[in-house]
Amino acid sequence: MRTFDLAPLHRATVGFDQIADLMDRVFANDVAQPSYPPYNIEKTGEAAWRVSLAVAGFASDELSVETRENALIVAARKPDDATPRSYLHRGIATRAFERRFTLADHVKVTGAVHENGMLHIDLMREVPEALKPRRIAIAAVTPARDVVEGTAVN
Repeated sequence: MRTFDLAPLHRATVGFDQIADLMDRVFANDVAQPSYPPYNIEKTGEAAWRVSLAVAGFASDELSVETRENALIVAARKPDDATPRSYLHRGIATRAFERRFTLADHVKVTGAVHENGMLHIDLMREVPEALKPRRIAIAAVTPARDVVEGTAVN
């Protein structure tokens, strides 16, 4: 595996900390990513996305969705079952999990729906008005005329 030293990037740039941190995170994650629960990310609009997680076996009150420090954190925990069960085959995993997604700047969660064993989380990029491009009107300057009042000489 090839390793990259990003120290020169940190020393030679100002204001690009987020990009360098993102690259550090990507290169540092050499370990296998958890695959439970399976999920989809789909683009639903120009600045909108939907994250769908397969959460079969979990009720809505056992799931939590929160955003913290540019991260979307989805977690689930089953309460301890007091009645012991004897399974002949157990193929539905209901183990606790925590799944994290890194969000770009100005991406907000607009809603979450739990239906038919799927948890759908809608995201939208909301750029503040101060950061949106705006058109600056260019005023035309009229040249000033030198007007001299004079009297007729004859």
